[in-house]
Amino acid sequence: MLLASAPLSEMLRVTGVRAGGAIACRLMEMGLIEGALVQVVGRAPLGDPMRVRLGDYELSLRNAEAGLVDVTAI
Repeated sequence: MLLASAPLSEMLRVTGVRAGGAIACRLMEMGLIEGALVQVVGRAPLGDPMRVRLGDYELSLRNAEAGLVDVTAI
């Protein structure tokens, strides 16, 4: 499943990042690394961007960025 299509409030584990180059590096710098636990906590009224809880902080991702992150439900 892709992070962009993940349901709200479900705990997820990152299984990989599909991008390469600078965007993959940036996503991993933000903490979206294999094995990390994430939770979608909100979406903007039109659905983009989405708010994700990762560890003890939250970040906003556009759907295009979240579509590059593979996750699985726990």
